[in-house]
Amino acid sequence: MTSVFDTVNGRVRGRAAVRGVVAVLGIPYAEPPFGADRFREPRPRRPWAGVRDCVEYGPVSPQSAELPGAPRWSPGDEDVLSLNVWTPERAKGTEDRPLPVLVWIHGGAYTFGSGAEPGFDGTALARAGLVVVSLNYRVGFEGFGHIPSDGEDACPPNRGLLDQIAALEWVRDNIASFGGAPDRVTVAGQSAGATSAACLMTMDGARGLFRRAIAHSAVGPVFAPALAERLARKVAAAAGVPATHAGFAAASPQSLVRASDAVADGYRQDPHSGRLSWDPVIFGPVADGHLLRADPLDLIAAGVARDTDLLVCHTTQEYWLMSAVDSCAEAATEEELTRFIEDFGLPESLPEGYRRLVPEASVRDIHLALHGDLRFGEYSNRLADAHTRSGGRTFLSRFARQRDGTGPGVYAWHCADVPFAFGNLAEENIQFLIGGPPTPSDHRLSDRMVAAWAGFAATGDPGWKPVGDDAHDAVRIWGTAASAAGPDFWQDAGALRRLWSTFTYRPERL
Repeated sequence: MTSVFDTVNGRVRGRAAVRGVVAVLGIPYAEPPFGADRFREPRPRRPWAGVRDCVEYGPVSPQSAELPGAPRWSPGDEDVLSLNVWTPERAKGTEDRPLPVLVWIHGGAYTFGSGAEPGFDGTALARAGLVVVSLNYRVGFEGFGHIPSDGEDACPPNRGLLDQIAALEWVRDNIASFGGAPDRVTVAGQSAGATSAACLMTMDGARGLFRRAIAHSAVGPVFAPALAERLARKVAAAAGVPATHAGFAAASPQSLVRASDAVADGYRQDPHSGRLSWDPVIFGPVADGHLLRADPLDLIAAGVARDTDLLVCHTTQEYWLMSAVDSCAEAATEEELTRFIEDFGLPESLPEGYRRLVPEASVRDIHLALHGDLRFGEYSNRLADAHTRSGGRTFLSRFARQRDGTGPGVYAWHCADVPFAFGNLAEENIQFLIGGPPTPSDHRLSDRMVAAWAGFAATGDPGWKPVGDDAHDAVRIWGTAASAAGPDFWQDAGALRRLWSTFTYRPERL
């Protein structure tokens, strides 16, 4: 199998990932977004001469996170807009039949992460018959921080989303050389990546670049412009620069990373600072009225994406991961739980409703369940509801796999579903997420999830019925036979969702 491929920018050489799959890593899809291009829309990559070796992942976007097994950002790394392709060997006589394409957008609170994380290796999905693409995009202030308008020198909001669109344009123009079908592209993502996919479904600039979307644990809502502006001023103050285009441009990427971390930590340390005190995610897509006209939930409900097939999934114990990694505040008393309800403007009846579902649950368990459902579970389900009502074809699933024990990884928590869907359970760096070495039943579950993604990307059918009037209970539950660990509020999903019926999502404000 050849490992050299033609692109519009020049030839690239990959390497064998496993027998039958070639990985081409670190392909630049746009110019480095620094210097005169900093805080700008991504610019097309200039061509290169000869064959470019693409056998290692490219640099990641500026961030402070150090994720196990993944590249770390180093000051001076600028060529951060790159992508990775895994393509399977074709049986003789089938080379002219293009394969469906799956484009993966990583999560990370719009602040950290990359397409190079070990759990995102596309080999197993490629062996299932897909051409798989993962990508890096600008995160943190570089990708989502508000830059005040400065006359003709304005910088767009949502630069991270614009990077994703540029990567999809690269796929449209080049993926045929890797055996992929540019008219059968599925965008997939988890957490911030899932909401990115939902945003892309509604954005004019992404129209026609994909036909299906997979959203695991979409997080919402997006930010209102006033919140993005206020947070940018706080970052500027922490960095010691004016909150102007010139001020931010004069600050190094490293200083803005440090300043952003300081702002987030300030909210974390102040329990009376409102919503952000509970889990201070200070960057995200902004409903600016232009590039992203509103929250994707509202736009999808209006029918702007009804022609895009949608597969939605969420886990049933999302926020137990945030507790395990100490990234969120927890309510341990009734008073703290009441403050959480007030800070988010939630119905006062919610905690008692959760208690009725699981009477033995502690205050902490109720808080983690509420926070996880607020951020991920209910928002994801409403994306599915909105898309179905607007006439879109929608599939819904929940990841409920739990594991015996009391240690890390026993819950159906945030991110635990991703290595199952990618078929990467044996990867040592993800074993924290799944509670240790995978069991035979874990491998069988993973095989089913890989097949569902591959089937959806290929034909629009993941293996179960779409949501609709004729299939009201068409929800696939991903689980194993292991005993349950921790409180399971989703045993009565209908009752749980009814508790949220009076709550309305609006773009995030302070």
